[in-house]
Amino acid sequence: MRTKIVAGNWKMNKLPSDAAALIGEIRAATNDGDCGVEVVVCVPYTAITAAAAALEGSKIGLGAQNMHWKDSGAYTGEISAGMLKDLGVKYVILGHSERRQYFAETDETVNLKLKAALAAGLTPIVCVGETLEERETGKMEEVIIRQVSEDLAGCQADFSKIVIAYEPVWAIGTGKTATSTQAQEVHALIRATLAKMNPEQADLVRIQYGGSMKPENAADLMAKPDIDGGLIGGAALVADSFAAIVAAGK
Repeated sequence: MRTKIVAGNWKMNKLPSDAAALIGEIRAATNDGDCGVEVVVCVPYTAITAAAAALEGSKIGLGAQNMHWKDSGAYTGEISAGMLKDLGVKYVILGHSERRQYFAETDETVNLKLKAALAAGLTPIVCVGETLEERETGKMEEVIIRQVSEDLAGCQADFSKIVIAYEPVWAIGTGKTATSTQAQEVHALIRATLAKMNPEQADLVRIQYGGSMKPENAADLMAKPDIDGGLIGGAALVADSFAAIVAAGK
């Protein structure tokens, strides 16, 4: 059995003081993360220190939203895996569609970041997903297989340490959601692609759904056999909503 994992992606929201307050509410609403579901909050860089302090003594994991693949160097504005780990970060989101869309993230750079995250002992949450145009023109399967194959290339021995988040780009922040049947179809495709790369560990990989999961649809989505949790955007900024999604994964 794969333990469900629900991670909140706060994106570019919350000052450090706001983060501490929200984490206090999340701790109270999820029994400090001791709830049968792996709970993670992925906060902005500026809030990491405050979040780490606010999470002390709980079972809720601390995550970041991006990192560079180099350990150090002349990369102005970037943050390394080692820097994140030193601050108490345990998880990191890689290849989010917004990074791909706005900051020219590619499968190659996601793969470099994945290898660096694994080397540092971080748990990577690798995002894959198709745009509306790609789905409507019948390219969804091609896109998903390419992203999974290229993003995770050379990491087959570490599949059990990797989390994948399927985020249909057309459902992020739009209020649209893939039906549980549509989502399961893609999650099964992802697992089949992993099985071709490493049949021994494919069933160990947790695959989250990341397209407008809400309290209203979380239980239906996570009841599907290959949907192992959620990567939550807007609902992660409201403690009660986030906690309701966590509860749906029990």
